[in-house]
Amino acid sequence: MEIEDCDTPDRIIEKAANVVPSKGQRAWQQREITAFTHFGVNTFTNREWGSGAEDPKTFAPESGVDVAQWMDTYRAMGAELAMLTAKHHDGFNLYPTRYSPHSIKNSGYEGDLLRTYATEARKRDMKVGVYLSPADGSEVPHAWHADWLEKLAAKQEAGEELTSVEKTALEDGGPPSGLGRYGNGSAETVRTIPTLAEGDDRRAKVASGELPTFKIKANDYDAYYLNQVYEILTEYGPIDEFWLDGANPWRDAGVEQKYNFRAYFELIHALSPDTVIFQGFKGIRWVGNEKGIARETEWSVTPHQVDPRENLAPLPNDSTDPDIGSREKLLGEGVKYLQWYPAEADVSNRPGWFHHPDQQPKTSAELVDLYEKSVGRNAPLLLNVPPAKDGRISDADVRELTAFGERVRAVYGENVLAGEGPQTFDRVRLAEDISRGQRVEAFTVQARDPATGAWRDIASGTTIGAYRILPLAEPVTADALRVRVTESRATPHLKPVTAHLSTAGQGG
Repeated sequence: MEIEDCDTPDRIIEKAANVVPSKGQRAWQQREITAFTHFGVNTFTNREWGSGAEDPKTFAPESGVDVAQWMDTYRAMGAELAMLTAKHHDGFNLYPTRYSPHSIKNSGYEGDLLRTYATEARKRDMKVGVYLSPADGSEVPHAWHADWLEKLAAKQEAGEELTSVEKTALEDGGPPSGLGRYGNGSAETVRTIPTLAEGDDRRAKVASGELPTFKIKANDYDAYYLNQVYEILTEYGPIDEFWLDGANPWRDAGVEQKYNFRAYFELIHALSPDTVIFQGFKGIRWVGNEKGIARETEWSVTPHQVDPRENLAPLPNDSTDPDIGSREKLLGEGVKYLQWYPAEADVSNRPGWFHHPDQQPKTSAELVDLYEKSVGRNAPLLLNVPPAKDGRISDADVRELTAFGERVRAVYGENVLAGEGPQTFDRVRLAEDISRGQRVEAFTVQARDPATGAWRDIASGTTIGAYRILPLAEPVTADALRVRVTESRATPHLKPVTAHLSTAGQGG
């Protein structure tokens, strides 16, 4: 919604109360856990960030890739969507793209990992997401890269400290494996998407109109990226979440690519209207940390000073700020737009995003705690589970992730209040009907004493949103619960309250 100059503070708050999610956003928020998969050349070089100059044959799983095992693990932990890093910042593509030599098709690995991933996920009734990094080390200009390496070598010789990106580049040497399109200064011209490649098997379908075409003004790199978006959405869909970010790692070294985000968003929405875009218009936002922890007060309606359709949807304050969507922020100077822009809480099951043999996974108890601090605070949990270089998720990860899923299902799969008579519980779960907006600003939960019939306060909070979990200070025995909404932006619409016992399924 746009904010008009004539809008009073009360009118702005009323507008915020009536901003609602799109169909895709609403479905996304009902999926509590998404599995994230970082797997690529970094898995085999033991790095977090590749250079883009690696030999594609570096991608060499020791005994194949057991994607079915990944998906069985993701389902066991409770994931309803699985998302693959189809291209990380190094630019290596895990599918045989027509537009880059730096891909799985030149690695010696026989197969299309993205296709296998999507197929195995859907066999298990999971939705599919794709991470396609706009940053691409394989595509930096070759002449610039050679000059940069000389400067890095001189810097190292002088005893100056190198960044991790610089060290990796110097270790790998060059040239980059791509075609030099990233930040090459090319002019924006009208391009046809898809841009048919030599021997393109889509030619007849494009000519007949069975596959749509788009005329888009773009430079060389944006055209490359848009062609990849087109490939993924027309050949691997439906894609329910499309993850991209604004990383521009070589800016300070002299190469910058100004991403045409508006064109990216428009093409994604044209081909797949219900896909939610991370950091994009009608999409979802970063929670502000990589710890998997949401705010105690987490709003899905956010204020914007610039049109969120134009770029990565910027907030007037930083994503890491403790206050994202309060009345004060909505009424802040310069706010021109309001949009439904819910948080996603991302975290890796290991210290790194890619698998490293010397690292250990989180315990099931740690994961349950994160579940309650993400899902339980109106932010779906994006849990990265990186496979090892043998193509499998490690046994230690599988054990803890399975125990995590079992614990969540044991505790939250049953509402103890559904039983007759007084019940004991130490968790209360609330939810708003977000199809009618997010409105609750403060509430108190009360329990009725089965002996006296008296009501007493047992918990309180601010926002609720799609879901809110309230761990109690100690177990409570009651025969009824009620919620008193003490502050709200408009008439609240709550779903039924449920109660749970954290020791459920543990024999006592």
